[in-house]
Amino acid sequence: MSDLVIVHGYRFSVYTRIVHMILRQKYVAYATVEVDPFSDPIAGELLQMHPFGRVPILSHGAFQIYETAAIGRYIDLAFDGPRLTPGDAKQVAAMTQVVSIIDNYGYWPMVRQVASQRVFAPLQGKPADETVISGGLQASRVVLTELDRIAGEGLALDGQTLTLADCHLAPIIGYFIQAAEGTEELKNHNALCRWWEWISVQQSFKDTEIELPDQFYS
Repeated sequence: MSDLVIVHGYRFSVYTRIVHMILRQKYVAYATVEVDPFSDPIAGELLQMHPFGRVPILSHGAFQIYETAAIGRYIDLAFDGPRLTPGDAKQVAAMTQVVSIIDNYGYWPMVRQVASQRVFAPLQGKPADETVISGGLQASRVVLTELDRIAGEGLALDGQTLTLADCHLAPIIGYFIQAAEGTEELKNHNALCRWWEWISVQQSFKDTEIELPDQFYS
């Protein structure tokens, strides 16, 4: 398929970075369109593409899809390049489980509570809300403990074979450990630490690094 691939996303979004990682792992050339889902009001163009006003959105010719997990599956099936979905049923189930854990239980406490308050709030000239951070850390421990168990089990996050699960988790951890508390929490999970040492030096992760400005205004 030769139609142009476009990622409509937000440069500070971990979910947009997930899609960038997947495309780079598949060696797919693509263009980007910057969209701010935090604008008030939300741009009409975004709502036309995504009824819930979120990012990222992938366009491939006339085809368009949103929801990061769905985008990842589509890219892996639609393009040549290394397969990011394992062939074994148990490994596929574990990979899908990791993605679901991140989306349902990990993203909010790790990114929106810990990283956003400790990292983004000061960049916006706001004080960090320590109560929110504390609650986020408490919820994050459950998530990290379960992901550590899965990494130790070896069906996903094995630190050897890169799958959609690795692409989904890496940007989340990347933001989480920008908070000192996040770094300390990660150290308590040995299998996950070994996985992080491996994924953090993968080229697709390094090439999609999110650079934060000295000041940030949404």
